[in-house]
Amino acid sequence: MTRQPHDQLAKEYLEELLAPLGEVKTSKDVKSEVQEIDVWFVPTTTAINSELGLLGKMAVTSCLFEPYRNAPNEVEIRSCLLKLYSVQGELLRQAKREKRSISEEELPFLWILTPTCSERILEGFGAKTKEGWEKGVYFLPKYQKAAIVAINQLPIIEDTLWLRAMGKGKTQTEAISKVVELSRENDKLNKLVEIFASWQKNLELNSDVNDEEVRELIMSLSPAYLKQREEWKQEGLEEGRQEGRQEGRQEGRQYEQRLTVESLLVVRFGNLDEELSAIISQLMELSLTERTQLLLNLSREELLARFKVD
Repeated sequence: MTRQPHDQLAKEYLEELLAPLGEVKTSKDVKSEVQEIDVWFVPTTTAINSELGLLGKMAVTSCLFEPYRNAPNEVEIRSCLLKLYSVQGELLRQAKREKRSISEEELPFLWILTPTCSERILEGFGAKTKEGWEKGVYFLPKYQKAAIVAINQLPIIEDTLWLRAMGKGKTQTEAISKVVELSRENDKLNKLVEIFASWQKNLELNSDVNDEEVRELIMSLSPAYLKQREEWKQEGLEEGRQEGRQEGRQEGRQYEQRLTVESLLVVRFGNLDEELSAIISQLMELSLTERTQLLLNLSREELLARFKVD
């Protein structure tokens, strides 16, 4: 799978999170090279936004975010560094034209967000941990103004949630499930759930669901899609029905949940036969998080063994 689907999702997601803190530009052209910056952020304040945890800590200075669905190799990382230095060059030339100086601190910093990162890559770029920063954040030598964030190595704490949602596999699934859970109590997060849900539907309609990468991403996004469909269904019921139809709404939600479980089983295993159909009711008795984790991590044989039907 190309980077494009993940890139676009990450751009929309980061833009939604960072927009309240400053100016966000996505897909910005680098004039000196035929390439784009995924996300360029310029803060309006130097105060750390505690609600965004580690992401908020990164966003206190002008910076570039380059998110990857698969771990970048050395060539791709050098390409990210080239974008950074091209941007810095543009800013320095602009300052010179305007006859003003620009400090080292004003030049943007580069954050490379990767689901995993090998010791070979870290060693090759001289990337090391820094006191005061979470495990999984590796800084290149000082004047390179860049860091590699290995998302799978981040501690599973609230401060890292927003970055873990851009990870992969189990890391991403658990984080998105947590965002969905939080959104039930915090309306501010509904837009993020909508973004995840829209992308899951877009992938189902416009991508090859037989592609393993696509299937994995659909599975990770499914908790958000399920919640969004519940909301859509509930809104429709509330608009079209009078008092005394609470039971109908509950049945509607259960129907939508069943459709989503069926869809996930088809995406994961290619078809929905009698054996898989027989375990759907048991799967629906589980919590959304537990159900999604099982569908993502267990093989067909393991699922059938766990939910054996007499």
